[in-house]
Amino acid sequence: MRGHRPVAGTVCLSPVLLLTTRTLSSWPLPATDPETLGLDETRMSASNMTGGKVVTRFAPSPTGFLHIGGARTALFNWLFARHHGGEFRLRIEDTDRARSTDAAIAAIIDGMTWLNLSHDGEIVYQFSRAARHAEVAHQLLEAGHAYRCYATPAELEALREAQRAAKQPIRYDGRWRDRTDWPNDLPYVIRLKAPRDGAVTIDDQVQGAVTVNNSEIDDFVLLRSDGTPTYMLAVVVDDHDMGVTHVIRGDDHLNNAFRQLALIRALGWPEPVYAHIPLIHGSDGAKLSKRHGALGVDAYRDEMGMLAEAVENYLLRLGWGHGDEEIISRDQAIAWFDLAGVGRSPSRFDMKKLENLNGHYLRAADDGRLVDLIAARVAAALGRDLTDSDRALLQRTMPELKKRASNLNDLANGSLFYLRSRPIPMDEGAAKLLASASPGLLDRARARFADQDDWSAAALEQLARALAESEGVKLGQVAQPLRAAVTGSAQSPGLFEVLEVLGKDEVLGRISDALAG
Repeated sequence: MRGHRPVAGTVCLSPVLLLTTRTLSSWPLPATDPETLGLDETRMSASNMTGGKVVTRFAPSPTGFLHIGGARTALFNWLFARHHGGEFRLRIEDTDRARSTDAAIAAIIDGMTWLNLSHDGEIVYQFSRAARHAEVAHQLLEAGHAYRCYATPAELEALREAQRAAKQPIRYDGRWRDRTDWPNDLPYVIRLKAPRDGAVTIDDQVQGAVTVNNSEIDDFVLLRSDGTPTYMLAVVVDDHDMGVTHVIRGDDHLNNAFRQLALIRALGWPEPVYAHIPLIHGSDGAKLSKRHGALGVDAYRDEMGMLAEAVENYLLRLGWGHGDEEIISRDQAIAWFDLAGVGRSPSRFDMKKLENLNGHYLRAADDGRLVDLIAARVAAALGRDLTDSDRALLQRTMPELKKRASNLNDLANGSLFYLRSRPIPMDEGAAKLLASASPGLLDRARARFADQDDWSAAALEQLARALAESEGVKLGQVAQPLRAAVTGSAQSPGLFEVLEVLGKDEVLGRISDALAG
């Protein structure tokens, strides 16, 4: 295990469950050295886990798409389970009924399917387990590890106001903790009777050992007055019932771990191993947002034209490393992945690096697969369905097309000139090349091509070189206007390979169109 973290890197356990804060505040900080506490310490570590199969889980809330950060969390959980020959489970935390939607659930599953993150067993839907969660809360109540709290919302707000005025930590004061004079005709919540003495240390597999005084953990609510469970209760019960051995999640949940651990110990259940992964930041170091690429994985597939294997490789290297390896296959990732390789500092999302990585995977991809992936994009741009001959042409040209592309959009756009009907459109660069060509050059080029019988790329290049020599110019001064005329662009795959693929009649027709235009 890693040593205790320095004070400057600790996470304050906010008593009002502001769980995402990573800044130092006026609240007491988690201690990092048990010897300085003068208190008994309770420790949880991986060594306390019973032997047996590793079980991890990914537990998204279905309130939107599968976020790129969530996808990384799912990937790390999946790889850890596969590395250890264990199980990777999926739980949909759909207790927020106002925001949870079937469309979001479908989007999450679709994103995981695209990334090939297959889960084991049936999907667990948290909302359907509310009765089980309530059952556990009442068991704790009967065992004396929880209690009824009749404090009204107005009372609790008055308490918070008084604490703010006194500059005290905002937390429930336990006013019903030891009372039994229950007004049975009034609504109540069930609160955990959290430990007040001592401290607890979590030997986090990423963050290192983090210690918190138990006095910082308030008696949080388990069951609301309407009988519905809180997040804290539901997560603990579900993790236990699913047999989860390792909780791998974002470090914005580190505060949660101490509350959840208090509940786990009250229940006498096995304690999971915790690993809290630093969040992803933008390239500028700021919190990841849409302007940095904080989108759903579907956007990377559908809008940006990324390959699943490229996104997977990029997410793997976003906060985890294995030596200097950058290109890592799925099999290598399973063999190498461990939590020791996860860094403690936030990762920075770099779109350019992702695009470069995607370009690598494009060049390595099967040509037929790439045709299938760009077919819809090409058809939409052309305004018609692709024929079998269109697909055959795309596959024939794919080895050259993919050399210049960094994503599927580039690949699709770069292929359009092959399939467009005459006269083909000219972009600005092509128009400039045609305007700057030597007078009569295209006419003379067309005449020479019209007399050419050998329509191979090599023969066509020899013809162009001979024309350039007769014109007293460099080859580029002949090739570039020709490229503009037959492709409508200043850039394309190798010109003479393009001419060969298009065929003599099409090339002569396009040159004629350029001359007429």
